[in-house]
Amino acid sequence: MYDLFEKLKSLSAKPTVTGTPEYLVVGLGNPDAEYAHTRHNAGFMAIDHIAAKAGCKVNQLKFKSLCGLCELEGKKVMLLKPTTYMNSSGEAVREAVQFYKIPADHVLVIY
Repeated sequence: MYDLFEKLKSLSAKPTVTGTPEYLVVGLGNPDAEYAHTRHNAGFMAIDHIAAKAGCKVNQLKFKSLCGLCELEGKKVMLLKPTTYMNSSGEAVREAVQFYKIPADHVLVIY
């Protein structure tokens, strides 16, 4: 019985995506709890929804952001939630874009 559960678990587990992302999807928001479920965090909520659907964890601290690498429609995509406030989110986006050399037309910002 234990072997059966292990096989089922391995079938449902998605492989870890590694390498360089082709696209950057940024969800804007504010890190304070007071903004958690407000329109100010619509971008964060969108990233959380995309991550859940893709089976991706957005839990790495990098580029002044929480981020995660996943595969969407056969493309490697980095999901990014800047931990800076909205007015400074460009710093986080710039760091990720420059590090991975992602062209501007491969960056999507949700706000």
